[in-house]
Amino acid sequence: MSKNILFAFLFVWGAIPAIAQKSYQVQSPDRNIKVEVTVADKVTFAIVQDDSEVMNSAVSMTLQGGEVLGANPKVLKVTKTSVDKEIPSPFYKKDVVKDIYNEMRISFRGDYGLAFRVYNDGAAYRFTTKRKESIVIADEEAVYNFPSDYKTFTAYVNSTKPTFEEQFFNSFEQPYVNEPITQLNDKRLKILPLLVDLGDGRKICVTEADLEDYPGMFLNNETGKPSLKAVHAPYPKVKEQGGHNQLQMLVKEREDYIAKTSGTRSFPWRAFIISRNDKELADCDMVYRLASPSRVKDLSWIRPGKVAWDWWNDWNLYGVDFRAGINNPTYKYYIDFAAEHGIEYVILDEGWAVNLQADMMQVIPEINLQELVDYGKSKNVGIILWAGYWAFARDMENIVKHYSDMGVKGFKVDFLDRDDQEMVNFVYKASEVCAKYKMLADFHGVFKPTGLQRTYPNVLNYEGVNGLEQMKWSPESYDMVTYDVTIPFIRMIAGPMDYTQGAMRNAAKGNYRPVNSEPMSQGTRCRQLATYVIFESPFNMLCDAPSNYRREKECTEFISRIPTVWDEMISLDGKVSEYVAIARRQGSDWYIGALTNWTPRELDLDLSFVGEGDYTLEVFKDGINADRAARDYKKEIIPVPADRKLKIHMAPGGGWAARVLKR
Repeated sequence: MSKNILFAFLFVWGAIPAIAQKSYQVQSPDRNIKVEVTVADKVTFAIVQDDSEVMNSAVSMTLQGGEVLGANPKVLKVTKTSVDKEIPSPFYKKDVVKDIYNEMRISFRGDYGLAFRVYNDGAAYRFTTKRKESIVIADEEAVYNFPSDYKTFTAYVNSTKPTFEEQFFNSFEQPYVNEPITQLNDKRLKILPLLVDLGDGRKICVTEADLEDYPGMFLNNETGKPSLKAVHAPYPKVKEQGGHNQLQMLVKEREDYIAKTSGTRSFPWRAFIISRNDKELADCDMVYRLASPSRVKDLSWIRPGKVAWDWWNDWNLYGVDFRAGINNPTYKYYIDFAAEHGIEYVILDEGWAVNLQADMMQVIPEINLQELVDYGKSKNVGIILWAGYWAFARDMENIVKHYSDMGVKGFKVDFLDRDDQEMVNFVYKASEVCAKYKMLADFHGVFKPTGLQRTYPNVLNYEGVNGLEQMKWSPESYDMVTYDVTIPFIRMIAGPMDYTQGAMRNAAKGNYRPVNSEPMSQGTRCRQLATYVIFESPFNMLCDAPSNYRREKECTEFISRIPTVWDEMISLDGKVSEYVAIARRQGSDWYIGALTNWTPRELDLDLSFVGEGDYTLEVFKDGINADRAARDYKKEIIPVPADRKLKIHMAPGGGWAARVLKR
């Protein structure tokens, strides 16, 4: 860990007299981006890159009772700081994150302030308050104005119901539309991250970080204007148990405020990542940098890894002498498979606890959990339990302690489906309690990551992604292939994604259909292999049935070897919604993955990162007939070219994956 020791150089430039000053600015370390803040009857700021305005915004925060932080502001002090440090990131896509920025803090009369940070790849701001008593936030104003009606990559909430109140109940899983700001549907909320195409190769991604004790932010477009406006879910007032198998709390009435919170605190960062080309978006650390530092002192027990998963393949085993289903013989088969391939975990997804009871202490008679935990332990395979939100939340401490004492390694908590302050607080509390008892957490039916995985490193994954589960029920017209080459540049900026890949039944274009018990993926077999390199996922599922993996030995062995956390990442090439290529390293081992949309594609990859010496590539590439039979692939061992330039070909909906081996 010595190479991860934190170091920082802080240069406080001092308090700048603010008398009669109306504008203030802070620049990125490379001086290419600056934030210009104007203080008049309200506070506004603009983000400028290369002397061209990217966007501007008015910001304020309204307290219950009518006081507006940011209205008729009086500046007391402006302090600037430069920071150059390294953040240890042991369960991330790189082992160290460089955190280099300039910051400006403006203190206003009334015990509040604004902080602005400018990095070489974007900017962020947040409110701060210093008050003795708790405060109630009625609303937070943020209107992001763009100089032109730029096109966006936007994901709406799932719900198409007419009111925002009905849309706040939402799983945060949707494909993207590529439309100008003014043509977006202003009757539907938009989820973060949201990408704006500036039209000259540059893009700006809007998201948030360090979301704690506060609701998440949605965006909505201003009618007829190239503007995006913040919307927050009000605090729940009246709730009732219901929803999926009685495992959710449904909000029936909300308060007239969005948060009740401490009077002295820092509020969430609103972040704006700016790229000069698309491939930069696939390797962005902004959210991780802005998150609060780890609150877990001992990380030695945290073990990322892969998971043999039961639900996607519907427990559909064959070639066995027992009736497959939610029972001990089936899970012992999964454990045996995991042990054979060095897979760290097996999950018991929904069904192991008695249905409709929202009680995790009631286990169905077909399951003997202690027997499975002990059997897994004997084979170095940990057990993860699926948990519906309300069943977990209603008795959290007792549940976590009970199953920790049994030897269970963690929980997949599902069906949260809200991001109001109460649900955000639940996620933090669940992470804290799980860490207390040395348990891992994987959140599903949840809002996008905002850096919690840095604050509580036992949180290894999140859903908040329109993952492969969609293939169990989506119509033939659904386009998962295009989505796959869109999320690395947008959703993955926020943090890891429990996409749940690994299908061994693969469908070329026109051949896909939804089948619940024997589901298939869209695109080629090599596409599935490549996603294990492309998608960030420290806790990564093998979604298909062990029976299918045992028939596909080469692919299974390749998947099983791919790490889930990395020391280094290089974004090789990419264009949003068209293609992506990424290289990742753990130790001395490099892996490379590439994906294309439905367009067959050749890419020229620069492999100079492997360094000097003789290397070979273990390659999995689309077969010559993969455009018709998507399972068609070819494995080959080839030398890394002396000039380190390699041309690869991908079929429609295809992929390419390789491991670099030293001779």
